Amino acid sequence: MSEQTKRVDTVDVPQLLALQERKTDEWHGTPFAQTATGLLELVEEEHHCNFELWHEEDKARREDQGFEFVYRAKRNIDRWNQRRNDFIERIDTWFAERAPAFPEGTPMNSETPGMIIDRLSILSLKVYHMAEEAERAGAPAAQRDRCREKLGVIRRQRADLARALGELLAAVARGTRGFRVYYQFKMYNDPALNPELYRK
Repeated sequence: MSEQTKRVDTVDVPQLLALQERKTDEWHGTPFAQTATGLLELVEEEHHCNFELWHEEDKARREDQGFEFVYRAKRNIDRWNQRRNDFIERIDTWFAERAPAFPEGTPMNSETPGMIIDRLSILSLKVYHMAEEAERAGAPAAQRDRCREKLGVIRRQRADLARALGELLAAVARGTRGFRVYYQFKMYNDPALNPELYRK
């Protein structure tokens, strides 16, 4: 079955999770390099945006590096967040192009597949970093114990969400549930729509 004719319910959700997990680990040691194709290429790119966002958000909390350091981190956050939203839309477009037509009255899911994949991406980053904190030698024992407890919750949340994605895709393929892609109406990045920009 070609990538273009692939049905939404043939997507391998465990493979998608494994990609996010593997890349989270890999990018902490080596720079980003595109390796996947098709849908997984979009998933990898979107996950990379969240990876970069995570670390820029950490930098933005520094209070010892001065205004310029925090300012640059905040601008990077804006840039990566816009790119992240672009890839969520591209993922949703991939699914929408392969989904059957939704009859009038079909229940619409509140989250699109792309939004769920984005949440799974963030949870994979939480798993990695919470596991890191759970084993950090310099942290107090009680703190490491709390991190281990939280890690268990995050892993369960990720498994539940992955199951929900699989169930949604199966329902979409059966025509019993649908989703709509509402493309971005970002106003703050548009000089014609942001009053702070067009009043300058």
